[in-house]
This record gives sequence, structure tokens and C-alpha cells, in this order.
Amino acid sequence: MEELAELGHLLVFAFLFFFSNFMVGSVITDVTMEALCPGRDACSLAIYLTGVQQAVTGLGALVLTPVVGNLSDRYGRKALLALPATASIVPLGILAYGRTRGYFYAYYVTKTLTSTVCEGSMMCLSLAYVADRVPEGRRAVAFGVFTGVCSAGFVASTIAARFLPVSTTCQVCVREECTGTDLRHPSHPLCALVLQVSAVAAVVTAVYMKAFLQETDGGASSCKSDEEASQPLCLPSSSSEELSPRLPPLRKAPSLSEIATLLTSSSTFSTAAVVTFFHGLGEAGLLNALLYFLKAKFHYSKNQYANLLLIIGIIGSFSQLTVMPALVPKLGEQKLLIIALIASCGHAFLYSIAWSFWVPYLAASFVILSISVTPCIRSIISKKVGPFEQPGVFLKPHLST
Repeated sequence: MEELAELGHLLVFAFLFFFSNFMVGSVITDVTMEALCPGRDACSLAIYLTGVQQAVTGLGALVLTPVVGNLSDRYGRKALLALPATASIVPLGILAYGRTRGYFYAYYVTKTLTSTVCEGSMMCLSLAYVADRVPEGRRAVAFGVFTGVCSAGFVASTIAARFLPVSTTCQVCVREECTGTDLRHPSHPLCALVLQVSAVAAVVTAVYMKAFLQETDGGASSCKSDEEASQPLCLPSSSSEELSPRLPPLRKAPSLSEIATLLTSSSTFSTAAVVTFFHGLGEAGLLNALLYFLKAKFHYSKNQYANLLLIIGIIGSFSQLTVMPALVPKLGEQKLLIIALIASCGHAFLYSIAWSFWVPYLAASFVILSISVTPCIRSIISKKVGPFEQPGVFLKPHLST
């Protein structure tokens, strides 16, 4: 597809971004447990802190993502993509430097603050970039391919974390005889290899984006005036309906009341917002507690986490690159969305009744359908708005990403 060829640098950037940021996914549970509750398999403090972090991140993204999307209409998608690309380097650098309690809390605070910008705006701006480049009729497939590439970056990062020498040299020390010079001690340099590679990859991501990604016409160059930027958010479905509220001029950031207006400006948009909110809330609650649950009940470690994440990532990538492009033309986005939501409920139920260590692996296979929820919603909403509102419609009113 010619349009996808034009997205080459964006796809590489997305791959590198997810590669660098998700490399810590399989080790962060052990790092958190060792910093907060050394030598234990259960730690309620870790779960509480993770929940607070996700709540603050989600609420912050709810406020900041419309602002960033609004600014991208004036200054361009690329200029604003530099913000999440560079902000993500800071927490990874802190964790790569040290993993004691003090360094962990520094990582925790910076990760919470930077995620309010990175979590929502990176996807928002990237998808707006795709919408600028790809015609309306092909966006569902383009969004699926983009999500598949993101999943591929996730898979590559998990494979790297799985096979780097950390798995055999960095074991949690539960006895006093393990000193800082011991290869098994968390303070040994080899224990930070995964984290150091992640931090370096984040730097490479920002440099690549700055050097190779090209601006789109739908960003800075297409926004000629405040009047153009205030086109209706959603066109009415019939002539008898009133025009939808207009976006605020770009010279000011949208207020909370204006954000609420955007969420209620059309039945399609408000319904998608509700579905996205509750789906994101459920997924966030599940994932936040799942890793700690598996560690407490089945004594999962880094390698088991990596195996589980690999299954999710590989099947997810396969689904977005092959299954979704094949199903969308036959079923349409709405029917596929219903099927994906049912699959999402199914895998959450299996996780909740897991009676053996292999059940989570079976539940993870449901991602072949459940991963299509977000691309379907994005495609449905994207078709309802004009080129100037693409960043705003990718705002996810959720409590995490």
C-alpha cells in the first residue's frame, strides 16, 4: 500500500519507542519488590503504588492529551512527538543508574509525571499522523498495521529482556551473605543491563524521530487560521440535527468544560468514550494486579513474565498485521469491536480463576481478538471528524494505558 510506505519512518519510530519503553516490563515487578519488600513474594505497598501511579497518569493524560493534540495542529505532529520521545528517557535513565529504594522512588515520581505526557500523547499524535497520511476508507487497516508494529516492538523488547544475561546473573538476594560484588546482587552492573539497554534505546528513538520523521500537511502547514481550526467536531447525521460544538481556537488550551463538550458532542463519540473508559479501566486494573498475583500464587519470576508477555505480544502482532485486515472488510468495525470486547471479558475471567501456572498462558491467547478493541474504536471515531480534529478524537478517557 502506497500510504503505508509513506508511514515508514513513523512505524520505525513507533517500533523503537515501544522497544525501549517496554523492555523493563518483565523485570519491573522484581525490581519493585526488591526495592520495597526485599525477599518477599507478596507486597501490598507495590500494588497500592502502582494503582496510584496509573490513576494519576490517566487523569493527567485526560487533561494534557487534548492540549498536546491542539498544539500539534499549529506546530505540527513531529514537533509535539518530540515531547514524549524525550520525556521517556528520564525515568529509564534513573532506573538504569540505580535500583535501591531511593532510586526507585525517584523513578516512580518521574515515571508518573512523564507518563501523563507520554502515555496518551504518543499514541494520539502518531494516530493523527496516520490519519493525515491515509484516506478515510483505508484507516482501519492502517491503524491495525500501526498497532501491529507497536506490538512487534513490544515483542522484540520482551525477547531482548528474556535472553539478556540478567536472567542468569541477577537473582534476588534473600540472605545477608550476598554482597554488592556478588553477580547475584541487584547492585551489580550486570543486573542493570536490561535497564541500560532500554535507556540507550530511548535515546536512539528520540534521535531517529528528530532526524528522519517528516511533518504532515495535516499538522502545521494545513492549519491556516483559527477559523479553520474551529471546524465542527462531528458532522450531524441528518439535516435536522444541530451542528456539533466547535473546537476552541488554538491560541488557548481547552478547558475542562470544553473537554466535556467534546466527549458529549455526538452519540457516536460519547458512546466510544464510555466503551474506551470502561475497557481501559478494566484492563488497567487487571494488568496492575496480575503480575503481583502471579508472583504471589505461582512464584513467577522475570523469565515467566517474559514468556507470558511474549505470547501476548506475538499473538497481538499477528492479529493486527493479518487477522484484523482480513476481518474488517467482511465484518466491519462495529461487529469486530463486539467480538473483541467479548474476547477481552473471556481472558479476564480466565485470569481470575487461574488454578495452575499454565492457565495464564491460555488466557493470554485471547488477545488475538481482544487486541482489536482499540483500533476499531479509533477507526470508527476517525471517520466522524475532519482533518483538523484528528488529534482530539484519539484522546482516551481512561485511567491508564
